[in-house]
Amino acid sequence: MTSTTESTRELLLSRIRDVADYPKPGVVFKDITPLLADPVAFTALTDVLAELCVRHGATKIVGLEARGFILAAPVAVRAGIGFIPVRKAGKLPGATLSQSYELEYGSAEIEIHAEDLDAGDRIMVIDDVLATGGTAEASLELIRRAGAQVAGVAVLMELGFLAGRARLEPALAGAPLEALITV
Repeated sequence: MTSTTESTRELLLSRIRDVADYPKPGVVFKDITPLLADPVAFTALTDVLAELCVRHGATKIVGLEARGFILAAPVAVRAGIGFIPVRKAGKLPGATLSQSYELEYGSAEIEIHAEDLDAGDRIMVIDDVLATGGTAEASLELIRRAGAQVAGVAVLMELGFLAGRARLEPALAGAPLEALITV
């Protein structure tokens, strides 16, 4: 890891606040709003994620609802590629592909507009946190069902103690998983 990368990592980590007992008792929530409020930190994060998209040959970015949208949209602009939202079921108009999955607090379903992806597209999935890996795994399934390829997954933070990487590994099928911070 270079000193620039380490200094960027330290900057990002210093702007993430722990919130105890949210959203339920015993959970320590990683709040990224202080990072988003700091233009230097947010720009650094955007630059690092955009560089990963370019390095892995992404042609489009998928952002996962909801905080993934906040990170992925400026990354797409910076990298000069398209942004596609993956939303909770029932939030996108028109025809969608949907995928159900299990997550740390229950189950959920996500959707994507399949017509926004082409067979030649290489998609980078961006989200704020990799926890149990359920949302990311479901998004990879949607991308492949739409006919596109997975360029990789990039997250600001990986919660290593929840083993999301191990769950996601088979679904990655060799595509990289990049976590800027692991806690």
